[in-house]
Amino acid sequence: MITPLSALEALKSFAEPEKAAQMAAYHKIPREYLGVSNPAIDACCKDWRKNCDVAERLAISQHLWASDIHEARIAAAKLLIQARISDDAKVWAEISSWVPGFDSWAIADHACSAGARRLSADPTRLDEVEAWTTHASLWVRRAALVITLPWTKSNFPKPDELIQRDRILGWAAAYVPDQQWFIQKSISWWLRSLSKHDPDRVRDFLTQHGAGMKNFARKDAAKYL
Repeated sequence: MITPLSALEALKSFAEPEKAAQMAAYHKIPREYLGVSNPAIDACCKDWRKNCDVAERLAISQHLWASDIHEARIAAAKLLIQARISDDAKVWAEISSWVPGFDSWAIADHACSAGARRLSADPTRLDEVEAWTTHASLWVRRAALVITLPWTKSNFPKPDELIQRDRILGWAAAYVPDQQWFIQKSISWWLRSLSKHDPDRVRDFLTQHGAGMKNFARKDAAKYL
């Protein structure tokens, strides 16, 4: 039987102290690093998904996230990346509870990847995400665009999806005066992704707001136009 405690111990069994020191120096966020490779994390998550139901996976994720270990938090997010969950309210609540604690892109992006599935499953949750756009933390504000990336990917969006796409573009427009690198990068990432499927909207955005963006962000957004 896989328990939250045994899952964490399994992850720790792949620890590489030398690599952990390198990771700590790279990420520069004061937390424990194990030096576990992504393939090893993926192997653990594959085993847990195979042998645990959703409730058990959620309990494991909660424990891994609470440990504040770098690889454990990534594993917590990876474990909840699933397209279909019949009753996902608790999963969404768990993922969204992590957001105020975001302090780096590495962990936040994995968490947003899991959260994006739950957001796509229930777009009414965009109301909750919109509140992130005015949060004091730049990582929370950035998360609002990263977690909504699925809205950039459809070539044939339904009318409701177009309304939602324009809503999120409004958030991006409100971010333009914020010159912090990670915020500008989140704008350009969203626009660059959208440009592959809806180039006219990106051109319109850049015409209206491009002058206020940092040069690197404007160029990145227009990369595929």
